[in-house]
Amino acid sequence: MKLCGTTTIDDAQMAVDYGAHYSGLVVEVSFSERSITIDQAKQLRQQTLIPTVVLFFNQTTDWVLSAVDRISPFAVQLLGHESPAQVNELKKNSEVEIWKSLFMPVNKPANAAELTEQVMNYVDAGADSILLDTVDLSQNRFGGTGKTADWEVAAEITKSCLLPVFLSGGLNQQNIAEAIRVVQPSGIDLCSGVEISKGKRDRKKVRGLMTEVKQVARKL
Repeated sequence: MKLCGTTTIDDAQMAVDYGAHYSGLVVEVSFSERSITIDQAKQLRQQTLIPTVVLFFNQTTDWVLSAVDRISPFAVQLLGHESPAQVNELKKNSEVEIWKSLFMPVNKPANAAELTEQVMNYVDAGADSILLDTVDLSQNRFGGTGKTADWEVAAEITKSCLLPVFLSGGLNQQNIAEAIRVVQPSGIDLCSGVEISKGKRDRKKVRGLMTEVKQVARKL
């Protein structure tokens, strides 16, 4: 379980309190209301008792390595059009895990064959985990859309992938059980479904959703 879009120490502690395994920090991402600075990310990482994953969007390899050196996260999650070659360079030059987000379109079928090929390319490049999320091109939003995508395609990709696959995109207490049943991912990545407003978590939603996930997981 990863709770993403952490912006305050209170929200980071909430992730710890309800049993999340990772805290996600969106760093220097201009389109996200949840974005924080490198210095803020460093401070949150230092005060968080679970592994921190930092999310970057279309940054250069040198920029990412510099940010990693300053923040010291557990993992880097690449949100943009970063190539397998860049993933390989980051793996060679850092000691953190490299996670890659791949995006399925909102409100239209995803191309399973194309996505599967992309996944395999990132596997070959050395990625440690894959995250399946949604992209809303009408708003130029990669992740954090609050909208779901094609879970059947996500299930196909998850089944064939040799790496852990996290599912994200519009997950909430009403649909999380069905999402897990259909996709059977290695992990769940939550953001808008546990917020009262963008960048601010709702303790009741976090507690309810985390409880639901644990109940579903016990039945699998």
